[in-house]
Amino acid sequence: MTDKKQLDLAQWAVEYAQRSGADQSSVFVSNRKENNVQFRDQKLEKLQQSTANSLSLQLYVQNRYSSHSTNDLKTESLKKFIAQAVAVTRYLPQDKYRSLPDPKYYPKKFDIDLKVYDPYYEKVTFSDRKRIASQIESSARSQSDKIISVTSDYSDVCFHGVRVHSNGFTGQWKQTRFSAYGETTVKDDKNGSRPNAWHWASSRFYKDMPTSQFIGKETTRRALQKIGQTKIQSGRYNMIVENRSVGRRFLSMLARPMGARALQQKSSFLDGMVGKKIASEKFTMIDNPLLEKGIGSRLFDSEGIAAKKRPMIEKGVLRHYYVDNYYGRKLGLEPTSGSQSNLVFESGSKSLEQLLKYMDKGILVTSFIGGNSNPTTGDFSFGITGQLVENGQIVKPVNQMNISGNAKELWDRLGELGNDPYIYSSARTPSMLFEEVSFSGL
Repeated sequence: MTDKKQLDLAQWAVEYAQRSGADQSSVFVSNRKENNVQFRDQKLEKLQQSTANSLSLQLYVQNRYSSHSTNDLKTESLKKFIAQAVAVTRYLPQDKYRSLPDPKYYPKKFDIDLKVYDPYYEKVTFSDRKRIASQIESSARSQSDKIISVTSDYSDVCFHGVRVHSNGFTGQWKQTRFSAYGETTVKDDKNGSRPNAWHWASSRFYKDMPTSQFIGKETTRRALQKIGQTKIQSGRYNMIVENRSVGRRFLSMLARPMGARALQQKSSFLDGMVGKKIASEKFTMIDNPLLEKGIGSRLFDSEGIAAKKRPMIEKGVLRHYYVDNYYGRKLGLEPTSGSQSNLVFESGSKSLEQLLKYMDKGILVTSFIGGNSNPTTGDFSFGITGQLVENGQIVKPVNQMNISGNAKELWDRLGELGNDPYIYSSARTPSMLFEEVSFSGL
């Protein structure tokens, strides 16, 4: 479906919803093309190609709200679909806070090129995709005779859509994303175990991706580092969390309670903390949806609210919450956006190697295994794997250990950030050094 056909269909659907009895409506029409190739143990495991057109409809009928979606975009089918959706919505309970955003929050400019679409996408062939996945697998396998199994995966997606609101918003966008992944399992004769490790990267542009050979070699290097891994004595250790492992999972202990939904439901330990210190002064986290080539870049969010660069936490002080339209109305707060875009951090001056030299005794965390955090209290517990560090040198691998504590205390113990933000993710986290973290092991 062409961009113009998408726009025409979305505008027609909004108008038809109004004629069918909706007070307000929004329509999102999209096309998604996706390719995925996977190799496992030198064999082509999966080949998947898909193209999907869809229409999503949000309805507001006398302060009642509902959402609906369909892949049948024929006009006659849509007429029935929309009319039935409006009729069903009338049976729902009223909610005075349900309405589209005030148009003043919509973008004024749409001519900003965030460089999120790579025209080269159309030139990538099946042979290219198969070659990349195969090279990741073969590069990983060539590193050692201890390898039991290797899985590699390449995927790409091209997405374009249009959003139209009945109160004046119209926005279009087109974007691409390329991703590669490797996972290696190796034999550990000493422990009789089979440690495995992974590595991955994503990018908006095909030629910005790391080489498939690098991803494969890095995957196996990380797996081999785990041979001989064991628990060590429980205690308080300095901790470095590696850049690619900090990510959204570790940051979720802050991000979830920063959301308006948690605030409104009284399930956030950050309620009433705007303008107050919640972390070390070393910690500055900026939400930047206008970052060129960013995985999370956008001119507007899923509600049509204009994208703005915001310092969420500045030198340890909470500056903003993530506020969507609905919960913003309930709380009487201005909407900022209900979702994260690109997270950018004020990095330090030291490399990971230099941070390691800082530690007399500590643990380098390279991945998290299970665990959770409580947005109401800030308490958390995460399983980890990593490396024991003594006198600035990696000594041996560790696993089956947990870190636990409270988010407010943990982030106040952030002592240093590395100069190595992980650019292949929407969370561009650098390595982070925390002081005196509680680990449970033996």
